[in-house]
Amino acid sequence: MPAEGPVESPGTRAEPMRIAPEELAGFGYPQPVPRVEVRADLLPAVSVLSLVALVGLPLGWLWSRLAPPQASMIEANGELAPLLVVESYHRFDALALFLLLNFGAGLLVGAALWMLRGRRGPVVLVGAVLGSLVAGWLAMKMGASFAAGLHPLPPQPRPGDVVDAAPDVATAWAVVAQPMALSLAYGLAASWNGLDDLGRRLR
Repeated sequence: MPAEGPVESPGTRAEPMRIAPEELAGFGYPQPVPRVEVRADLLPAVSVLSLVALVGLPLGWLWSRLAPPQASMIEANGELAPLLVVESYHRFDALALFLLLNFGAGLLVGAALWMLRGRRGPVVLVGAVLGSLVAGWLAMKMGASFAAGLHPLPPQPRPGDVVDAAPDVATAWAVVAQPMALSLAYGLAASWNGLDDLGRRLR
């Protein structure tokens, strides 16, 4: 006597199959928008901040060797006055060298940071920008200290003596050159990439 109802033949039952999110685009489904990984990138961002901040030490040393001193005369009140008018231009030379060195370092650090594909995103970028601010401040302070050691004043200066005044950075706003260059390099790379996750899943 035949069985009542439909009979299921063996081997025809469909088994569930998992489809990866990136494969849904082939079926017309939109891919999920990646979210910012804050917790996973927080510790790497702190490490990047510390490493980028150390860049200020060699930058300050290099600047102190390249920035020209200013031939000055000691006045009666103990102040230093440029010996010639053209000697006062060395203040601009020192500032321009500081800006160029920090801008170039920011471009290199931004390019190197982009190579960390697994950590691409705003969290690591913020850490690098803060680290580059610290690096600029260290370069300014340590560079002035190194330059003062290279061009020391006489132990007993007298009015009328001609000395080489150590170079200095005329404005503290120069520390923003490195984070600006870093953000520019990283932003250009991110815009050229064009992926929602900046290529993190391709690692």
